[in-house]
Amino acid sequence: MIGGGPAGVFAAIEAKRADANAQVLLLTDEACEPYEKPPLSKTVLTGKALPEQALVAGQGGLVAHNVVLEQTALCTAINRIKREVVTASGHSHCYDALVLATGSLVRELPQLPPGAPRVHYLRTEADARALASALRQSRQLIVVGGGLIGLEAAASATELGIKATVLEIAPRILGRVCDEETSTIIADEHRRHGVNLRTGTAIGRAQANTSDITVTAASGETLAADLVVVGAGVKPNDALATAAGLATDNGIIVDAYCRTSDPAIFAAGDAVQFPGPHGSVRLENWRHALDQGAVAGRNAAGGTEIYRTVPSFWSEQYDLYIQGVGWPQPAPGERIRRPLKGKSSLTFEIAAGVLVYAMGINAQRDLAVARRLIERRVPIDKAALADPDRPLASLLKATT
Repeated sequence: MIGGGPAGVFAAIEAKRADANAQVLLLTDEACEPYEKPPLSKTVLTGKALPEQALVAGQGGLVAHNVVLEQTALCTAINRIKREVVTASGHSHCYDALVLATGSLVRELPQLPPGAPRVHYLRTEADARALASALRQSRQLIVVGGGLIGLEAAASATELGIKATVLEIAPRILGRVCDEETSTIIADEHRRHGVNLRTGTAIGRAQANTSDITVTAASGETLAADLVVVGAGVKPNDALATAAGLATDNGIIVDAYCRTSDPAIFAAGDAVQFPGPHGSVRLENWRHALDQGAVAGRNAAGGTEIYRTVPSFWSEQYDLYIQGVGWPQPAPGERIRRPLKGKSSLTFEIAAGVLVYAMGINAQRDLAVARRLIERRVPIDKAALADPDRPLASLLKATT
């Protein structure tokens, strides 16, 4: 197994569980036990938790699952004829079956390259530790990117008493994540906390000096801050697979069994293009990585399981718990909004008479029910779906 995220970890755990006699090795290029990444932009930045307190494999780490972990093992090549993986240190590891869970890489902005003074990207625990330290010496922060990571970083900085400005090139924040009404609720909450949201703002250039960093928008407007966090999205880390001659196209191409163009090599997680309900798709979320990794691991150990998923994501910003579950339609489908009190929100998307997607704020119980409605393809009573006095669970009971 190559990759220390949830896809790689659960591929290793499930392969060992499927075949107790198999020798399962996980290679990670980081110098630590694989850890959960969602806390990096939240509790790790605010000092409430450390990465090592949330291990992907749980308490005891991978050794508790009889999986061998090799740290600081940067994989540089795959020899498919010899069936071996080569690392930067020169070591080689033979395999009968291989799972690639190489994850994703941050999208870099040429105006704000990684490693530049006062510029931070957030992908690893080392990134989070460096940013957390820098934030404690800062009063002003510029966040480039109004997606989930950028907004979580802005919320964390605000909690630390730092004035944050978010620059988003699109007309609104979270344009790829949620509908406009939900986006507005989240934007209003950021503004209530003092965040300066600037949409429709492209970056022209940046210049750091000994006291601050200046970012000039394409419009010519200039903003100064102590540091900049770039959250411009991610791209699949598929270079290793491409170099090995595996089929790739904005990700490692796999079939429904998580198998690549080489029958001895499987792949899972952020780096993978797999068959979805609307065609080939690549997903970037924790639940998908975990679930697909588990299937890839079991199939690498000899299984023949088809990967099926109802994807989901979550984000925590201030006292907002934002969630989405299901498969949004390629073209916006019929939307139904259920009125909720306070800052809560719940929106549904219907297609062919069934629920296909649900998006909510502070509506965890309802979204758990929505997942079951989606999985079971329950015929939907639209009036009941829109009625806040009608428990969502009653739609499930009506079918039993």
